[in-house]
Amino acid sequence: MGYFKRLKNVSDFAFDYSTLKKRFEKMVIEEEKKKERKDEKLLVDLYECIQLHNTRPASDDFLSVCVPFLIKVALNREGNEETRKEVEIALLTLSNVGQYTHIEKEQFLSEINGIIKHHQAHHNLTQLAYQSAWQFFVSRLFYDESLEDIIVNELHFGREAASEMKELSKSVSWKRKKEEEEKKEEKGALIIGRWLYSIEYYLSHCKMWNGEHSELIGCIVKMFQASRDNYKEIHVNCLYLFRKSIEKKNVKIEDLLNEGAIDLCSDEMKRSILNVGIAWECLLFFLNVSMRLKEEDDDETKEAKRKELKRKIYEKMEEKGYEDSFVSFYGVILFLHGEYQDDDLSLNVEDYFANV
Repeated sequence: MGYFKRLKNVSDFAFDYSTLKKRFEKMVIEEEKKKERKDEKLLVDLYECIQLHNTRPASDDFLSVCVPFLIKVALNREGNEETRKEVEIALLTLSNVGQYTHIEKEQFLSEINGIIKHHQAHHNLTQLAYQSAWQFFVSRLFYDESLEDIIVNELHFGREAASEMKELSKSVSWKRKKEEEEKKEEKGALIIGRWLYSIEYYLSHCKMWNGEHSELIGCIVKMFQASRDNYKEIHVNCLYLFRKSIEKKNVKIEDLLNEGAIDLCSDEMKRSILNVGIAWECLLFFLNVSMRLKEEDDDETKEAKRKELKRKIYEKMEEKGYEDSFVSFYGVILFLHGEYQDDDLSLNVEDYFANV
């Protein structure tokens, strides 16, 4: 139950207050109190049952014991199928240790670093296990910015996330028929959704940027295009990531332009007039484009580059008939403003089109 809840990102708040959780916790305490040799397999099973269902942050005392046990399981590099499954569940459980939970680096850094590097060299983990290892690691950025260099430049998160999503996309029936839409969700699509979730963490808390990230933006563009018809959640999450990207100063507008994100967002505005959430994300995306493009620079070279970029984006918008698209949306701006109660929505909307 916990495995599929985590894979599908489903929360069950009732578990936090259930007698079942209390029973599991009592069993953990009883086992840990034993002076003779403890049943580590039982403890790991109990830790996984509790942590896979948790919706609230676990206590520091629980995690200080639970995390080392789970990492010990995840370090097992035997090649048989049973071991790979045990490693997958251990890493999936660790990925549920949220970003707001502080864990000392000494408890995980060298081990998780080693797990990721070993997989990059030998491809010993399942696709879900590898994604889960990254999700656990990236979530630690919330409390420790010193992990940035390892994540970005040593382990190459941008390159790896893009590569994994490309591989997973091969197993997804993007063009499935309408009558198949209600059938069982494909595991590849679910893991892609988890990668997008990890990328959101990454964009929110990582200030570093390197050349690999344009590949990551390009991959999100491809996921956005592929998921449009039959995978709405992935489609909307990709759009949300475009907006998160433009909000971050370390993400270059050139990457969003060259990889096609700006084209896609402008196209989406023309076809999404009935979807308030998508309209909202597109408008916020272009509001942030506007604000970023108006940031003048004292460096003459950088300033010339900014002006050239503004010109390119203006020409693209003009070529696509963006003015007509904007006019069609202007009537719903007040509705969106009332729906979301955000004072920033109407700020500079017209200014973008007048001064870009």
